[in-house]
Amino acid sequence: MSECTYKESFKVAGGQLLDAVKRLVHEGNVRRIIIKQEGRTVAEFPLTVGVVGAVFAPVLAAAGALAAVLTECTIEVERTVERTAADDAKTDVA
Repeated sequence: MSECTYKESFKVAGGQLLDAVKRLVHEGNVRRIIIKQEGRTVAEFPLTVGVVGAVFAPVLAAAGALAAVLTECTIEVERTVERTAADDAKTDVA
């Protein structure tokens, strides 16, 4: 099996930022969260797979502080997914 990484992004209002980051942190397959405003990176949080609990408290505190000053922002998420040998074989054939 191998690991595949992909990115996605979505816009949120400042008031929704903290809830969005909390949800992403709890999903578990998120490797990095980047918060941007008007194309500029405002904050970037690398997340280590398997780390839980108090380690995420500073990330959530920072997201909460950003939510207080940002009106609208874009969250860019880098995710990882495990690929099976069958998935790898499909990619090799294509």
